[in-house]
Amino acid sequence: MSSRRQDTGALDRLSFRFTTGTLAGLALFLLAAPTLIVVIVSFTSGLSLRFPPPGFSFRWYESLADSWQLQFAARNSLMVGILATALAVLLGVPAALAIGTGTGNRLTRALDQFFLSPLILPGLAFGLASLIFFTAAGLNVSITTLVIGHTVVCVPYVIRNTVAALAQLDPALIDSSLSLGASRLTTFRRVTLPSIGSGIMSGAFICFMASFDNIPVSLFLRDAATDMLPVRMWQDLEGRLDVTVAAASTALILFTVVMAGLMERFLGLSRRLQ
Repeated sequence: MSSRRQDTGALDRLSFRFTTGTLAGLALFLLAAPTLIVVIVSFTSGLSLRFPPPGFSFRWYESLADSWQLQFAARNSLMVGILATALAVLLGVPAALAIGTGTGNRLTRALDQFFLSPLILPGLAFGLASLIFFTAAGLNVSITTLVIGHTVVCVPYVIRNTVAALAQLDPALIDSSLSLGASRLTTFRRVTLPSIGSGIMSGAFICFMASFDNIPVSLFLRDAATDMLPVRMWQDLEGRLDVTVAAASTALILFTVVMAGLMERFLGLSRRLQ
């Protein structure tokens, strides 16, 4: 009887692993297949986005190198992403310190929910609300409004990662530093900052990628002089199905994979996201 139960249990475990493995593989395929199709199509020798491609060619990457519109939009996206990330770190780290050191406080919980609210609000609603706000304030859309809008959206990523890093910091280290005569500034610079540095960098990386790839906020807060790469690619696909966009997408995929690999190698990004 016991051997029969053991055989039944082993069969159940095998069935469970097979089912979950199959579902996970199917989900991974569904997630990765569109990306692989884009990469393959970017090397087509044809004149349209068609899969499978009729031939192999680098012509669309050469076209990408000559596309001043995409390059202009990419420079704008890069500049806005860097500025928004810098501001998000400057605002997010002090907020994370206040939240992380005041766990259980009602004001701290309210502050935490306030900073997380941009992630709860739909992106299009936030972009439209930002446009209405800046218009009412008499500000025309520009790089400045884009940076402000992207910063608001990206601050939560810095806060979440920094708070997670603070949770792993032993408070006794801070107390020991203060008891030995170090000032709070020195304690932060010598003890706290080195301990949470990887969390800050992880949050900054996610913040930059979220800003660089943002469409809803950029769609409302940009004009012809501040064109953004995701919006430009979307408009090109909507208007004329330019294969150059597939080449640009492949370049962005490669850039993202390389950056994520570097972050995982030096900072352990996956551990910070758990």
